[in-house]
Amino acid sequence: MVEIAPFHGITYNKEKIKKLDDVMSPPYDIIPEDMQKDLYEKHQNNFVRIILGKQNPDDTEQSNRYTRAKQFFDEWQQKGIFTQPASSAIYPYCIDYKIKNEKKTFHGFFVLLKLDPEYKHVKAHEKTLAKPKADRLNLMRACYANTEPIELLYMDKTDIIRKTMEKALSTPLIKVKGYDGFIHSLWKLDDEKIVSQIIQELAKKELYIADGHHRYQTSINFAQEMRQKTGDKKPNAPFNYIMVIVANMFDSGLAILPTHRLIKLPTFSIENLKEKMKPYVTIEEKIVSGTNAEQIGKQIMKDIDTANAHSFALYTKGKYYIFTLKDEKIMDTVAADHSKTWRTLDVSILHKLILEKGLGINDTNLEDHVKYTRVDAEAVQLVDEGKYDLSFLINGTKIEDLKVIAEEGEHMPQKSTYFLPKMLSGLVMYKM
Repeated sequence: MVEIAPFHGITYNKEKIKKLDDVMSPPYDIIPEDMQKDLYEKHQNNFVRIILGKQNPDDTEQSNRYTRAKQFFDEWQQKGIFTQPASSAIYPYCIDYKIKNEKKTFHGFFVLLKLDPEYKHVKAHEKTLAKPKADRLNLMRACYANTEPIELLYMDKTDIIRKTMEKALSTPLIKVKGYDGFIHSLWKLDDEKIVSQIIQELAKKELYIADGHHRYQTSINFAQEMRQKTGDKKPNAPFNYIMVIVANMFDSGLAILPTHRLIKLPTFSIENLKEKMKPYVTIEEKIVSGTNAEQIGKQIMKDIDTANAHSFALYTKGKYYIFTLKDEKIMDTVAADHSKTWRTLDVSILHKLILEKGLGINDTNLEDHVKYTRVDAEAVQLVDEGKYDLSFLINGTKIEDLKVIAEEGEHMPQKSTYFLPKMLSGLVMYKM
């Protein structure tokens, strides 16, 4: 059974911060170094100082980005920069945004979720890596808090939870324009009857992790660590919960975009790869015209857009290659230990067939060779700039495939899904 609970959410104090837009931040894992610098300069209380603080050359175990995060977190509470309500609540959340010139509104809500260490009712669909988990565990140890939510989905075609909440909403507690240009609105809902109805309704569901696999597993690890450290075995101990955003999988404001692969492989040879892949894929070479990365990215995505085939593009300086799987049965042999759905995912074909079989990049050395970008133009530009040797541009995973994979208990390769819109960091926090 899924167990959720209201909580005393910490938010920025509007009496102390006159323009809340200035203190909000993108999620930690999509902040490049130049954006981090900009956020630092934007406001002295910008949330980036907590979720992704700067690293200094003279950092030690006693003084580092995590200890500084704790200092900011504690100091901002003491000085009233942060405020905490007397009553517990859930926090309905809406994001108004545009994608491909279409207006959309995402609906979800912040709530505490009791951890499910065995993943019986909370289903994961992606593998996790060691480095991101260690990073977030250090931050959680320092602050003893969930500073950012993870996102989970449930299924309900009647959308009864959203309809129930909307009847009780009036003026938002917070309304800001995010880094993305999207409008983010947050409400505080502490009506005990309505909160109870939502708790009961969600108890019947299964939840699917949309964004935050590393942080969910990190919270499980942290809870185990705290039980051993404190001896507190109570099932409702604060560390047995995690702050999440829950949304309906059928919400019309939800979209999945592809995540492209950036490859660092100095020994790469396109001729060697083509030779190895001949039995499995057709390969079409395309010469790039012009140097505009955005236009090149758009053209590549147009070229691999297909309803029935499995196509993706390998980009090198000045040209790209369209790889198209010859027959799905090839994956039956290459990945016989996986389900039919897993074997027919573009991202699975790319990783199992091209990266692993063609380039020798597998689970053991993936973190050494592969980084990620959600921006088509960036997948082109970073190769042109010589920061990566090649990139793979792929199509997005379908939401119905995500559900099947999660139900089967399987895991897609790392960074298989990129949900839009991205949640804004700094709206509300959970202090354990």
